[in-house]
Amino acid sequence: MKTRALYGALALATAFVLAGPLFCGQLATDASAARPAGYNLYFGDLHTHTGYSDAYEDSTPWDAYEAAIDAGADFMAVTDHIAIWHDYEAWVADPEEWQDILAAADHFTSRKFVAMAGYEAWLLGNLGEINVYNTRELPPHEPQGYRQDRLPNFYDWLAEQPGAIGQFNHPLYVSDNFEDFSHYTETRDIGMNILEVYNDEYTEDSYIMALDAGWHVMPSANSDTHYSDWIAGHEMRTVLLAGSLTAENLYAAMSACRGYATLDKNLEITYTLNGEVMGSTLPTRTSTATATVHIEDPDGTATDAITLIEIVSDGGLVVASMSADSTTVDWTVELDSSNASYFYLRVTTASALSGGEGVTAWTAPVWTGR
Repeated sequence: MKTRALYGALALATAFVLAGPLFCGQLATDASAARPAGYNLYFGDLHTHTGYSDAYEDSTPWDAYEAAIDAGADFMAVTDHIAIWHDYEAWVADPEEWQDILAAADHFTSRKFVAMAGYEAWLLGNLGEINVYNTRELPPHEPQGYRQDRLPNFYDWLAEQPGAIGQFNHPLYVSDNFEDFSHYTETRDIGMNILEVYNDEYTEDSYIMALDAGWHVMPSANSDTHYSDWIAGHEMRTVLLAGSLTAENLYAAMSACRGYATLDKNLEITYTLNGEVMGSTLPTRTSTATATVHIEDPDGTATDAITLIEIVSDGGLVVASMSADSTTVDWTVELDSSNASYFYLRVTTASALSGGEGVTAWTAPVWTGR
């Protein structure tokens, strides 16, 4: 289980101070701490690039954050590349540029927008790439070339950085797929909180593989743009559930796996299991669990209709489903939770990114504690 602090909604702030923090994956002792009524939905992008690394156009983080604000995003992360061996190379953000990314994020963060400073760590070859957020530290250098301990070393370093958050980027981009999400430990789980279930292609199989390996991660859908089309040029969004729009609250949501991925820029999803919001762990292990779902597309057009809702459990097994043909859907269903370790939602709409019917959204699971 994770041991990173899970901040509740603003209404729970006093209780948080008096009773101490909750943690992502920790068994909740107060069911009210996870009630979705305490959260708002915030839409943004957790994976973008600028000319400070390998964007195809001359641009800076200052340009990117300003464009995201103009496009109406609630948040956006600039995550230019770094390499973790030898010196930081010319095509990746160097330490001076990293300081400027931090300065731009500080400048543009306001009560209406959160600018996140992050970086994409290239671990070398088939090991994969990981986005890092909510730390002002760059990772230590390591020798070049494949080493069996490079990936676990990075997980260990990340878990040691107070508040740092990691995202598995485009899992199928590399053949080793993060060495099939091996190297899991409860301590390493602290730092890895998110997995891209969509980045130019669908990677839900990797999401299921990571969950089955024990990682507590929420799904994200990001543009990974290398052009100057931040937010405005893309439909996909990562959605975070937080009490208010502050950097602290959004980072807490990411750490707590409290969010979902959507390929529709304003699709709204509420999902609880026995009253516990997505990203939570049930406080009590039970043989049955009640899933409650509300999904709405505020555009209200037929092309945005929700056509299928599925509840997915261990191994990618669909344990319940509901057909629909509406832009607003409510569903309550009882599930057999006697052997399941998690349940998440998969949503199909009439108009996916392809233009036809297709899978459009995935939520974080609610874990059963098994």
